[in-house]
Amino acid sequence: MGKFEVYKNKSGEFRFRLKAGNGQTILASEGYNTKAARDNGIESVRKNAPDENRYTNGVSTSSQSYFNLTATNGQVIGKSEMYESENARDSGIQSVMKNAPDAEVVDS
Repeated sequence: MGKFEVYKNKSGEFRFRLKAGNGQTILASEGYNTKAARDNGIESVRKNAPDENRYTNGVSTSSQSYFNLTATNGQVIGKSEMYESENARDSGIQSVMKNAPDAEVVDS
């Protein structure tokens, strides 16, 4: 089962990472100014993750694949890690779709 790890970075921003059951990070958030805003971000990920239309795919300048998860308003609510192939990226999307809706929230 997946989990959302919540933490505060060195800049004082509140963030979360979605980790798969194997502990691998599959989605990371932007920085938020408050815990409440971060928690709203987590709820938005839970709500939008099952919808395949909420994902946008990309390729980095170093030719690695990645994806973003967007809210219904088009705002990016999570970014993936870089993947070596499109197949690996697509597996990452499937993992977010599967893990996010029921993931527990834990402090790291």
